[in-house]
Order: sequence, then structure tokens, then C-alpha cells
Amino acid sequence: MRFIEEIVVEEFLPTFRSMLAADLRDRGFTQSEVAEALGISQSAVSKYAHGDVGQREEFLEDERVQELVERVGEGLADGTMTPVQGLVETEVLIRKLERGDLLATIHQREMPELAEYGSEFDIHDSDSEFRTAERVLSSLRRGLRVLENASGFAGLIPNVGSNLVACTPDATSIDDVAGVPGRIVDIKGRATVPSEPEFGVSEYVASVLLAAREAGAEVNAAANIRYDAELLARLEELGHETAEFESEDGVDASVAAALADDPTATVLYQTGSYGIEPIIYILGDDAVAVAETVRELV
Repeated sequence: MRFIEEIVVEEFLPTFRSMLAADLRDRGFTQSEVAEALGISQSAVSKYAHGDVGQREEFLEDERVQELVERVGEGLADGTMTPVQGLVETEVLIRKLERGDLLATIHQREMPELAEYGSEFDIHDSDSEFRTAERVLSSLRRGLRVLENASGFAGLIPNVGSNLVACTPDATSIDDVAGVPGRIVDIKGRATVPSEPEFGVSEYVASVLLAAREAGAEVNAAANIRYDAELLARLEELGHETAEFESEDGVDASVAAALADDPTATVLYQTGSYGIEPIIYILGDDAVAVAETVRELV
């Protein structure tokens, strides 16, 4: 794991400072004057002068970096720019290069996992697709830990397996819903999560969640467990509104019809039919809340 700030500190700044030190020396600055202007030691300036500091080619060749070096160097030399102003100008360029630009590209190369979010994302943007997705996955992982540690949860897993899913705030498709690949299964009486959660791997549970949201339910997560009349009664005791839906007409239409009858329902269920296993679906604000509801049933 490498932070974009590490690239800035370890590669951009040494390259930029060495370029600026060379520019100032060309303008007649002494080694001590360069050190004072850049706020570094004379020994550091000496290392820059002798090529003892590594430079990254992408920064050396970038016209914007070259232009900034020339502009700051000229400003420091003729007194029209203070070191603080030079610092601010440099910070502005760094922030620009971090937002879907050169620094972001280098970061993605060194952290390939970031590539799926495209080259335009800003890792510092709290509302970016990247951070939104990571928050969903983080909540889902916490919810899965709740289920794994819930003694007796394996007994609630239906034959088709269980899944815990969560979606992004503006989810419109299965690709916006994260879940467990292969579902959660009962192996010798123990609930087993086969792999890390991912987006786009759940079909039916994700479809129920999306259908509920489309019908107006303010929910962001869902889980499925086996159907049992006693479990349904227990959920009602816990304060959940329940609604039955038939899947023969399609998930979207069936869930919409069920929620039309009871818009406040947070538990949807189907009693099954030929080739369809009876299932209970628990909906909630997030994956942890749904998992905690399931835990109360065991």
C-alpha cells in the first residue's frame, strides 16, 4: 500500500527542488542563498548539485513543472515572489496533478487496484466514486464479521446460500451492489464466507435490494435467510414490518407490489413455489444494521 503523498514527498519534491535549485544557481544564487530560498540545508543543495538526489523523468519532462520552476525561480530572483508564495504555487500544482492527472496516473500504476476507478478520480475527494465504493466495501466487511461471529447463523442459511449485500447511494444496477462471490455457505455447521466482497457478484439478493429502492424504500443493504414462520414472527416482534411477494411476475414488479401494500416493510419474503425455495429478505440502512438484525434471530 503506497499513499499518493509518499510519491509527492519521495519523488515529486526531490525532483522539483533539484530543478529549482539548478534554476536559482543559473540565476547567480550562491549555495547558501539557494538553501535559504528553498528552506533546506546547504548539504542538501550540494547533493542536488552533484546529482546525488534521484529525479523522476515524468516530472522533469512535464511542461507545467518546468514552467512553475521557471516562474518561481524568476520570482525569487527578482524579489517579486516570496518563498511562501512559491510554496503556495507549488501546492496548487501538486493538488492539480493529484486530481486525475500525472500524480494520479503514477499512483494508479503503483497501486493497480485503483485503475478500475478510472483516471479522473481524485483520491482526496470525499465524494469520489473510489471513496464511496470503499466505504460500501468497508461496511460490508464489518457486517460479514458480525455474521461470521454470530453463533448459530449457519442454521439460517438456505439451500441456495445466503448473501449480505450493500450498494452505493445512487445505485441503479447490480454493478453498484457489492456482495460475496459464491455466497455465504454452511460448511459442517459453520457459516463460511468464501472470498472478499466485490461489486457486481450478487444477482438475486442485489436485485431484491435494487427493486426495493426503485419502489421507494430508503435502504442500502440486504441479506437473505431461510424462510420460517417462526423467524418471520420473531422479526415482527423486533419491530419490522413484513410483506410477502411472489416472484413469478418478476422481482421488480413483485417487490413493487409488496411495498405498495406496505411501504414501511423492511422484511420481504416469499413462501416458495415449484423450483423456488422460500426465502426471507431483510433490508436495512447499511450492511452492519442488517447483519445485527440477523444476529438477533440466532
